[in-house]
Amino acid sequence: MSVAQLSARLATLTPAEHGFAWFDPHITAGHGVGPLHGMIIPAKDLNDVAGMPTTFGNSARRTVAQTTDPFIQQLIDRGAIIAGKTQTSELGMTAYCEPVGMAAPENPLLPGHTPGGSSGGAAVAVARTLVDAAHASDGGGSIRVPAAACGLVGFKPAHDSRGGNPATQGFITRDVATQARLYALQPRRRRLRIGVLGDPIHAASSVHGAFIETVEAVAHLLERAGHEVVSVPLPYGAWAFEAYTEVLMMKSAAITQPRSALVNWLVEQGRGLSSEQRGNCVQAFDSVREHVLEAWDIDVLLTPTLAFMPPPIGYFSALGPEQDFLTQTQWTPWATLFNMTGGAAISVPVDGVGIHLGAIRADNADILGLATVLEEAEG
Repeated sequence: MSVAQLSARLATLTPAEHGFAWFDPHITAGHGVGPLHGMIIPAKDLNDVAGMPTTFGNSARRTVAQTTDPFIQQLIDRGAIIAGKTQTSELGMTAYCEPVGMAAPENPLLPGHTPGGSSGGAAVAVARTLVDAAHASDGGGSIRVPAAACGLVGFKPAHDSRGGNPATQGFITRDVATQARLYALQPRRRRLRIGVLGDPIHAASSVHGAFIETVEAVAHLLERAGHEVVSVPLPYGAWAFEAYTEVLMMKSAAITQPRSALVNWLVEQGRGLSSEQRGNCVQAFDSVREHVLEAWDIDVLLTPTLAFMPPPIGYFSALGPEQDFLTQTQWTPWATLFNMTGGAAISVPVDGVGIHLGAIRADNADILGLATVLEEAEG
């Protein structure tokens, strides 16, 4: 699809339907030659692109960028066209996508329901086949959650999480091959030891029965494909997610003029942490990887991505901020593990269910290779 064709498609859709925060067919970044030549990839509205507005999920924060973020510049240098920005929640702080002062994008599979977040606009744009790939970022599941909610592929590559660093950049696509192209990776096929866990790790959630059944079916599929499949217990207690939560609060403390109730709550909590608490939460956060390696003698963890179906828009934000945060965790009680360990993780749709594969002793190529097995079986 050309930029002109994309413009024509967008003209037929409302902002809630197309997921874009901003689009101007006459101002696009990148028309160079390279391995991504001609590929249209909108940027998430947390990242600057020179000449384009950035709102950070809040219309009151709108500024016009003078420079381009390095990750986006790399895409431009490889030939991609950055045609606009996609919607996100305020500062990307939620697992749903309700930007302040702008239309909340709705799930193309379930109109009126959340597409997940914080990369919700990216998922909507890909699900509506407006683009083949959209830039996204993930600090607690924000690539994989919307991918699962919208029946897409969301890949969080391995990243250095040390020092309390949960976030990294990535993409949402409709297939694994596009992810491999974007990362210039060849998916690797080798025998892996796969741990299966249906119990929520970070919240007391009631997991949808069909989701557990699909995970079990995938486990049998992978076993038939030659992998070793074992059940695994919970890897640690409540302390690990408490550390993640405090790290998130700590990082929120510097935010000025928050508009959404949840972000305001995170800011207040973060400013109340003592220097000792800040040091302790980072230390605990960084120790999660070693605890997981000690608990599990596996290469990859298999779980659902979500515990239940995407709820209606406004479901989370209608709650008080602390309950909002806890309820989001009940919806996505597995993904954050890999923001703490830094391991690669992917959500792949199988029979309409987001299936999550997370690297424990595997790498990016292994995870993409395993994802192709599921994709091929899906047909």
